[in-house]
Amino acid sequence: MKKIIILLVISFGYFFAQTENVKSLLELKSEIKAIDVNKPEIQNPNDVSDGKKSGFLAVVYSLILPGMGELYAGNYNRGQYFTIAEGVFWCTYAGLKIYGNWQRDNYKSYAVTNAGVNEAGKSAKYYADISDYMNIEDWNNQRSLERDFNEMYSQSTDSWQWGSRSQIVQYRSMWESSEHAFNNVRFAVGAMILNRIISAIDAALLVRSHNKSLTQQTSWNVSFGSNVNQPENLQVNFQLGF
Repeated sequence: MKKIIILLVISFGYFFAQTENVKSLLELKSEIKAIDVNKPEIQNPNDVSDGKKSGFLAVVYSLILPGMGELYAGNYNRGQYFTIAEGVFWCTYAGLKIYGNWQRDNYKSYAVTNAGVNEAGKSAKYYADISDYMNIEDWNNQRSLERDFNEMYSQSTDSWQWGSRSQIVQYRSMWESSEHAFNNVRFAVGAMILNRIISAIDAALLVRSHNKSLTQQTSWNVSFGSNVNQPENLQVNFQLGF
């Protein structure tokens, strides 16, 4: 009788232990299922929407200031050259404008002093024309011979008279310097536009490469399970994807 009681106690203890193990495993499985898979700490790295960059923004930034698109894309080592070039082009633009205006003021003042020009209401064409003729009579006579009467100047308001041929040469030198400077301004502007276009294309390619690298990162998946035939065991599946 005593042996039977001992066997019953042992059997009951074993059954209770197994029941507790099953209960613990079921609670663990329930907690695992309750985990929010969208939490950042266990989120699949394939979901990289927050890490991706906008190609459109990269282009806009580069169009505003070359190199900024590359900075946005995370590669300013390349973008810095576009920014430096932009600074050089702006300095060139400003220098040409300043020099052109300075020479224009010089040749206008020279014409007033040496040819008796009245600056009021004079066009750029007028200052170009007086660099080829000694006086207004020579100009008007030539236009008359060509039957181009609309191009003749008024003696009362547009008259000029150079003192010597050397004065015309000096005047024309200043006039040409000013015109060349203003013409070169357009090349500086064109260079800035081209610099923006190239920087925008480069920034877009960098963003594309950046986003592509994110999608190629290692992906992972973790799953949990249990075997009803072996309730004391916990199965963990770990998968890697490339």
